[in-house]
Amino acid sequence: MKTPPALLLVGHGTRDDEGAAAFRSFVGDLGKRNPEMPVGGGFIELSPPPLADSVAELVDRGVKRFAAVPLMLVSAGHAKGDIPAALARERERHPGLSYTYGRPLGPHPSLLSVLERRVEEALDGEAATGGAAPRTPGDRADTTVLLVGRGSTDPDANSEVHKAARLLWEGRGYAGVEVAFVSLAAPDVASGLDRCRKLGARKVVVLPYFLFTGVLPERVRMQAEGWSAANPDVEVVNADVIGPTDELAELVVERYREAVEGDVRMNCDSCVYRVTLPGFEDKVGQPQQPHFHPDDDGHSHGHGDGHGHGHGHGHGHGHGHGHGHGHGH
Repeated sequence: MKTPPALLLVGHGTRDDEGAAAFRSFVGDLGKRNPEMPVGGGFIELSPPPLADSVAELVDRGVKRFAAVPLMLVSAGHAKGDIPAALARERERHPGLSYTYGRPLGPHPSLLSVLERRVEEALDGEAATGGAAPRTPGDRADTTVLLVGRGSTDPDANSEVHKAARLLWEGRGYAGVEVAFVSLAAPDVASGLDRCRKLGARKVVVLPYFLFTGVLPERVRMQAEGWSAANPDVEVVNADVIGPTDELAELVVERYREAVEGDVRMNCDSCVYRVTLPGFEDKVGQPQQPHFHPDDDGHSHGHGDGHGHGHGHGHGHGHGHGHGHGHGH
């Protein structure tokens, strides 16, 4: 029986040990769920193992072809530029290696269902600990959700969080779903809560749009608690991150199969590296370079000077064979 292409999960990395451990554990669990194919995972910066080590391990296992899936919710700079550039570098390091590049994960119906579950768990937990009266079927109509994304300098990435918020609102009966960001984009968490209050909210569930725990989700929680202390007239409840759920594992495999079998197209229509958007005109055609992981000692081919080769985004028409075929941003 022919071994299928390997699955390589790519994460950004975090300074939070628990968050990095959650990624590694998820990779290991995914390998156990799918014993028919090699599974690996690595980070582009901050956390071990570096992507280079993960690719080298797959190569040592005889892998010649793999599909890389970014373990990220939105198509921001990491998914559009950093990862394709890093993958191109690994192909140069391992002649004969080929790959395809999959799409980021959200928004997807299965993840929206997990987000809905996290909201319900937060409300149920609040009621169970005596923080509120027992839940009633009409509670959703009195609940506003504040979906908090990472935040990016890429307007396309930020718009994807708004899309997820709208899809979460549709058909679920919440009073509303608003959006905030924990860094790099407005509104911040406090401003997002201010907006909810001005819209008449008396109960807000702060829902972090993150896969795993880490520095930023914890910052979301702390900022929400700080705002709540200063605004006791609004009930603020903090929900958990998505976490390593069955839905997430199944979605990663779906993205893997897409990359192996199909024509993967990323969201290039509103990408600042391809389309001239107001205020971002200087980014069109800007070359992208890979991050250099502190634990990656394989800087061959003259990469050690930190300049990379500017392989562009390779927005992924499913080709991704190392030179950023896509749009060459």
